[in-house]
Amino acid sequence: MADGRILTRRAFVAVAVGSLAACSSERPRAGLLGVAERWNERVQRMLFDPQRLAPELPTSATTKAGELPAYYISPGPPPAPPGWRLRVGGLVVTPVALSLEELQRMPRTDVRVRHHCVEGWSAVASWHGVRLRDVAERVGAAREARYVELRSFDSGYYSSWDRESAFHPQTILAYGMNGEPLSPHYGAPLRLYGAVKLGYKMVKYIDELKFLPTKTGGYWEDRGYEWFAGV
Repeated sequence: MADGRILTRRAFVAVAVGSLAACSSERPRAGLLGVAERWNERVQRMLFDPQRLAPELPTSATTKAGELPAYYISPGPPPAPPGWRLRVGGLVVTPVALSLEELQRMPRTDVRVRHHCVEGWSAVASWHGVRLRDVAERVGAAREARYVELRSFDSGYYSSWDRESAFHPQTILAYGMNGEPLSPHYGAPLRLYGAVKLGYKMVKYIDELKFLPTKTGGYWEDRGYEWFAGV
């Protein structure tokens, strides 16, 4: 099944390259490229199994310290704003602003799977935090909220996910990495980590989470990158 998804993305890229002349950089979802991506998203949604787990890897598979690339849009790792809290809203019964301590008191989930970057490299780290779907349950996210948008204090970086991927058992809001508190280089105080998406979908430095009825975009998605981006 995973190989099928990889081939689908490669097919999408082939179509995209052949249709660049029909696309505008200001309208990355227009023309033949937009048609190709909508087709690609439909196929990936059909292939996606919300209960299928990525293989959990042994500790020995962990990428060596310092070899996992750090990524941020700001000139350096952005510091958390004073009094940082995770604002959660949108189509919910109870909007909240959760402190890190409140998130840490929720049931903890640990994930150690292979991370895939759109640039072609991969790496392994251990992440721990709270499942996004547990936060959704806490605030009473409505069934009509088919999408989840995550925003950060990293120069406006954001992304949005389909509900099924966001509620996958291995999609977490991580506050720890390799047994330690999350460091600023990797998204402290809170970042998204999921086993079912490419790396650019995993927003770091999160400060806002919204449950929405319609699909939005993302920092890279608005520049033409694939929206669904499954692995």
